[in-house]
Amino acid sequence: MNTIIEKASLLLGRDLKYIESGFIEIGKNGTILRAAPGNYGEKVLNNKTECNRSTFDSDGLLIIPGFINAHTHIGDSLAKDVLVESGLNTRVHPVYGAKKVILEKSKPSHLKILMRASVISMMKKGIVAFADFREGGFEGIELLKQAISALPIKCIVFGRVEYYFDLTKDTRPDRKEKLVHDTSAKKNIKAMATKFYKQHHVLRKVQLKLPPKALLEASDILRVAEGLGISGANENTDLSLQQYKQLIDSINKKRRDKKLKNKNRKLLIGIHGAESRESVEFSKSLTGKTEVFRIMRFLKPDYIVHMTNATDEDISLVASSRTGVVICPRANGVLGAGIPRVAEMLSRGCRIAIGTDNVMLNSPDIFREMDYIWKTSRAIGGNFIEAKEILKMSTVNAAHILGLNSGCIEEGRSADLLFIDKKYLDLYPIHNPYVSIIHRASSDSIKGVMIDGRLADGAELWE
Repeated sequence: MNTIIEKASLLLGRDLKYIESGFIEIGKNGTILRAAPGNYGEKVLNNKTECNRSTFDSDGLLIIPGFINAHTHIGDSLAKDVLVESGLNTRVHPVYGAKKVILEKSKPSHLKILMRASVISMMKKGIVAFADFREGGFEGIELLKQAISALPIKCIVFGRVEYYFDLTKDTRPDRKEKLVHDTSAKKNIKAMATKFYKQHHVLRKVQLKLPPKALLEASDILRVAEGLGISGANENTDLSLQQYKQLIDSINKKRRDKKLKNKNRKLLIGIHGAESRESVEFSKSLTGKTEVFRIMRFLKPDYIVHMTNATDEDISLVASSRTGVVICPRANGVLGAGIPRVAEMLSRGCRIAIGTDNVMLNSPDIFREMDYIWKTSRAIGGNFIEAKEILKMSTVNAAHILGLNSGCIEEGRSADLLFIDKKYLDLYPIHNPYVSIIHRASSDSIKGVMIDGRLADGAELWE
């Protein structure tokens, strides 16, 4: 039986065009069949359809695409606000950070309960899908899937191989032999090489490869995950980044060639990059290039997370390659990493989505994320960001970057929808729906959450 939602205000299509009154027809498979302004009866004349439908009068509601949280780490849900006064590396560094120690000492059963609580929290706040960088290898992914079992929310899992390089030891300057002929260079090759590369901006080649065991683990992870979520360029050599890319490309090619059933989805690569000034300087001091340059040269990912301290050249490079960007502004604020230059990224043509990042740093709330980036971007001056563009980051853009058939209200898309009460005290009267949503709406203004054409019931959302 088809579902007809009538007389609601809508944000239609990929441009989120505001319609004062319209309808949505949803098929029994949870896909949007029609969405348009006006009355359903006037637009659709099909007796058979008329006899096999359930109609809902949604006068007083604003229906918008459900939010997509494009970057999370819900595995650290048990470490909320631990070491709150500490910096980025102390809290979340993949090798020696507090998060790593806590996760290693946590009971899986305890962790599973808290991850599930974070996912329910997301659904209450209008999030219909999320992308998670999951630590713990194959077992970590399985634990996450158990935690969200029976919940309707969509999860895109990015697995990770827990193998990291130390670039202070695993680097070797290229063309080193040319310097050996210099008498002074023979006395201190390392110092001379460092000076040479800083002056001439020649990329040092980081040569070590991933061992076969790590590549085998990555292959196992990709049997159950939607892609790889790599920690960062500073924990990888040039060759290891290339190895990850080659592995993903080879699996994607096999899937295309064999046309494997249920394996049509392209495996993706995401990676953190340019989150802090320190990480950018670390990369430049050891390799002569920024993290983003190395990422784009050797990994060519589908998207980069953060870009908070990216240079102008970094932003242009990412934009020209059509690589997605996922910003996590509140997490950056908590860690003192800065404010992403969203207006600059948009002006150069970047496609941007929004993530809430680590649960130990933030509640997973896209409403608060949109409000924060809108206001902080205005506060620092420069070009203002339109509210509609920020809303696209949480819907249309995130769906595009993550390859989801969601993110907007149009024919053929999954019916992943939020029902907002237009008469909610903090919203009424609505003069600008885009500003109202990102600046005044909250979980309390949500009257319903729909995923794949089905309303999430109270047991799923509120318990």
